[in-house]
Amino acid sequence: MASTSRNYDVVIVGAGIAGCALAHGLSTLPRSKPLRIAVVERSLAEPDRIVGELLQPGGMIALEKLGMLGCVEGIDAIPVRGYCVVENGKSVHIPYPGSYEGRSFHHGRFIMKLREAAGKAKGVELIEGTVTELMEERGSNTITGVKVTKDSEHFTLSSELVVVADGCFSNFRNLVMGESSVKPVTKSHFVGAILEDARLPIPNHGTVALTKGFGPVLLYQISERDTRILIDVKQPLPSDLKAHVLENIVPQLPSALTLPIQRALDKDRLRRMPNSFLPPVEQGSKLSKSGAILIGDSWNMRHPLTGGGMTVALSDAVLLRDLLGSVDDFSDWNQLRKILHHWHWNRKPLASTVNILSVALYDLFGADDEELAVLRTGCFKYFERGGECINGPVSLLSGIAPSPSLLAYHFFSVAFYSIYILFTQPRQVPSTSETSNGNGHSKTALAKPSVVEYPSLFLKAIRVFWTACLVFGPLLWTEIRWWTSTTSSSKRSQVAMSALVPLVLLYCAFYFDLPGVGLLSVRLSS
Repeated sequence: MASTSRNYDVVIVGAGIAGCALAHGLSTLPRSKPLRIAVVERSLAEPDRIVGELLQPGGMIALEKLGMLGCVEGIDAIPVRGYCVVENGKSVHIPYPGSYEGRSFHHGRFIMKLREAAGKAKGVELIEGTVTELMEERGSNTITGVKVTKDSEHFTLSSELVVVADGCFSNFRNLVMGESSVKPVTKSHFVGAILEDARLPIPNHGTVALTKGFGPVLLYQISERDTRILIDVKQPLPSDLKAHVLENIVPQLPSALTLPIQRALDKDRLRRMPNSFLPPVEQGSKLSKSGAILIGDSWNMRHPLTGGGMTVALSDAVLLRDLLGSVDDFSDWNQLRKILHHWHWNRKPLASTVNILSVALYDLFGADDEELAVLRTGCFKYFERGGECINGPVSLLSGIAPSPSLLAYHFFSVAFYSIYILFTQPRQVPSTSETSNGNGHSKTALAKPSVVEYPSLFLKAIRVFWTACLVFGPLLWTEIRWWTSTTSSSKRSQVAMSALVPLVLLYCAFYFDLPGVGLLSVRLSS
């Protein structure tokens, strides 16, 4: 069949979270002539995914700014008011501050509401079809549109600007970014199922269960009767995931969840999704294509443990909409290059906070060595202190306090508090008495470390602090290094050294008790 061609101002590849949000946002820009926007999606049927089901308060704020807050209505969404962290039978309540709320829901239902809102927006057209190719202007490095296939029909959509929002498995990421493209890194997978009529420790709260020897488990209610369970499984994946869950994970979860999990596994298969990390590379450089922009998971991903992906995507759509509002001609790439530069910097407070926190928290909660285990214990006990030890971290996690400096403060507060716990916290030690019952097992007792142990604990404390730096420093570096040219190794080294300065200053401030540290430090006295 002969191909046909249509012309638009903007073509968006992907009708997911970011694509629909940006399409709706652009349609609201005050212009003398409304934008003609095409949103192309392979299938407009309701998607079925196991992630993208918890929207943090920061995401709700962005949704309201886009005029799309109604998309969480009528889908049996559940208000989320905070978290509950569970470990070894103990739990700590971490509520959102004030009256902030998030929402959890079936991903597909939310997507359909977003598509409905976008489709009703002025100048927006939803098109079902598979984008097979980005069209390039002959003899240049400029994207001029897309080629689409649906059944036996082939057609092209020409536009001044192409926005690629095709998700974590993007087909066009490398083409758009060119030599500056970075490959996602996958350390683990979430395997998930839906539990029916499960009872969580605290209603309307997400539950994070910390397991010994394995990754964290995340649970949250997504409708009146359904609760999502996501189990982090590190690579390489076990050959029998069901047996792994039943034998290694379920015994460490609250007993009220045992029966719902068993019923879910008998009823349906476990589904899995890679947990990938992809740092954001500044767009619009000479190494990338002109005429195209990446947004959403096609450009930037973080670990889904903190549920921050949709918040970042929606906030990115708000910022990009506002910046593009000042552009009269989307074909003027020199102007768009400046817009992309501003976008990259303006999104950093929120995006870098969520990105760093997600992976750092995962490293602590999924502790797989002795030093990380110390940090995980310290993190749990830090939360138990309440007050600002809860308000600060949950404000960062929820997207309502976009501050990398506040994140660094709380992260290293946890590190120092972990070291304090190391020296003062009673732990299990062999009893001086004989065996307990004649069954061969030695008695144990709780005892604080003695002065004799301090030298070895001091060395361990150094390793713990260094481990904290190894967790936080490289993550900070991934957010900073892409601001520099990929061809300037000396400049990168300067930025890397600069990134370490705040950590050194923070350590010196705590160690030497410099004036004003009281504003930052964790009071160790109860």
